[in-house]
Amino acid sequence: MAAPDMTSSHDGRATGRLPPLDAVPRTRTVDVARIERAVRDILAAVGEDPDREGLRETPSRVARMYAELFHGLGEDPREHLRKVFTEKYDEMVLVRDISFCSMCEHHLLPFMGTAHIAYIPGGKVVGLSKLARVVESVSRRPQVQERMTEEIANLMVAELGAKGVAVVIEATHTCMTIRGIRKPGSECVTSAMKGLFRSNLSSRSEVMTLIGGNRR
Repeated sequence: MAAPDMTSSHDGRATGRLPPLDAVPRTRTVDVARIERAVRDILAAVGEDPDREGLRETPSRVARMYAELFHGLGEDPREHLRKVFTEKYDEMVLVRDISFCSMCEHHLLPFMGTAHIAYIPGGKVVGLSKLARVVESVSRRPQVQERMTEEIANLMVAELGAKGVAVVIEATHTCMTIRGIRKPGSECVTSAMKGLFRSNLSSRSEVMTLIGGNRR
């Protein structure tokens, strides 16, 4: 039986849908040859010679790169949250500064930064490294930062039954630093607050203070 979808309502509760992660798990094979042909076409289209020495192996390199950058498409991030431990702990757990690199689905340019995940257990805790694995799995696919933030938070609610979940992502987007408006140094910050972190102002304030720390 397929796992239920999980999204959140306006008050941060899980409502029963989680697009688009329900397309996984599935078997995925990267069509390396097809990528190589496409890269050769792109090089030729911009006026380059794909057969010159410096570019001869570029299509193969790009194909291997895409296989690495998009490996999350063949994974189900829920799997990282299935191994849990029963603990009578009802205070905040926070893992901050989880580095990631993802690909903006609008321009296929990278955006990178850090994710901060906090939760208040509802009787179950998960290994801290699993939170980093969830970030890795969700980020390694064509993404937008807003959806990535919401997906991680919904996964935590659905799989752990947490009383509260807070996810904050800070990232730099090369689609606006190296092209278009070209504003290096700009940063996008997104957040998703669920359960107690949404309904309880003091809990929300505490987690944002802890995420900020002494770094600025």
